[in-house]
Amino acid sequence: MDVFLAEPRGFCAGVIRAVSVVRNTLAQYGAPVYVRHEIVHNKHVIAELEKAGAVFIENLNEIQDLNRPVIFSAHGVPLSVTEEAKQRGLTVIDATCPLVSRVHQQIRKYADRKLPVIVIGNAGHPEIIGTAGQLPDGYPLRIISSKAEAEALDFSADEEIGMVTQTTLSVDDTAEITAYLQKRFSKLVAMKAGDICYATTNRQKAVKALAQKTDTIIIIGSANSSNSRQLKETALKAGAAEALLIDDAGDLDWKKLENCARLGISAGASAPEYLVEGLLDNLRRHYDKIKIHKLIIAEEKVSFKI
Repeated sequence: MDVFLAEPRGFCAGVIRAVSVVRNTLAQYGAPVYVRHEIVHNKHVIAELEKAGAVFIENLNEIQDLNRPVIFSAHGVPLSVTEEAKQRGLTVIDATCPLVSRVHQQIRKYADRKLPVIVIGNAGHPEIIGTAGQLPDGYPLRIISSKAEAEALDFSADEEIGMVTQTTLSVDDTAEITAYLQKRFSKLVAMKAGDICYATTNRQKAVKALAQKTDTIIIIGSANSSNSRQLKETALKAGAAEALLIDDAGDLDWKKLENCARLGISAGASAPEYLVEGLLDNLRRHYDKIKIHKLIIAEEKVSFKI
């Protein structure tokens, strides 16, 4: 079997920073350390950190010892959560991805100008909850995730409107929605560089390239990871005959590979590299010979200070 490894893949700078924040906090304060929501969406990472003493919660009222620090996840939090933490006197360590924080700053700028706001993203995702939560209740805000929802917007065509997007969406789908909004709303205001993060963009480009060279593509990542799910969808839309999203090699249905001679592998931005290595080890045990090829579409040098 020929195996093509997408590069870049796996951990992005924001995930590296967030996971490091939890480990450093445990080293400084000792266990337990509370983390509001999963620090990143990967079950293996969460299990490792829980073993080290991290306690994952969804609400601050779950904290039993107010003297222990609480970490905000990479997805960011609404302003109401920040205010609640202050009222409870909690020691807060913010692991929000800097690229998500940039979106938060942008949407607050729109509010300062009193612009209505369109958010492209999945309404129930914690990142969007955090982004929308930068604005007060009752603010003229609409969250959409499709062109059909964009067509149903009730804003006036000639008013100035701010727009932000979730950082982990499909690049192509978001571009389609954005193009429609720009055509419909002539005074639409958006970030010049766009909101979808470099890691999401690069990983989707790499998977598109995999789809041109391989029969089947495996994406390593957890089902609740938006960027991992988007990689699977990107593979299928780019022409892959089969795309599988698995947490690790143990989830793989080997029957899916029976007629596969050229296999592509990538990993979501919250999936650690050792999961890729584990999959490769399993492939070596199942096949007499595998040949590894690197498919490099970008070199990432981004890092975020802690």
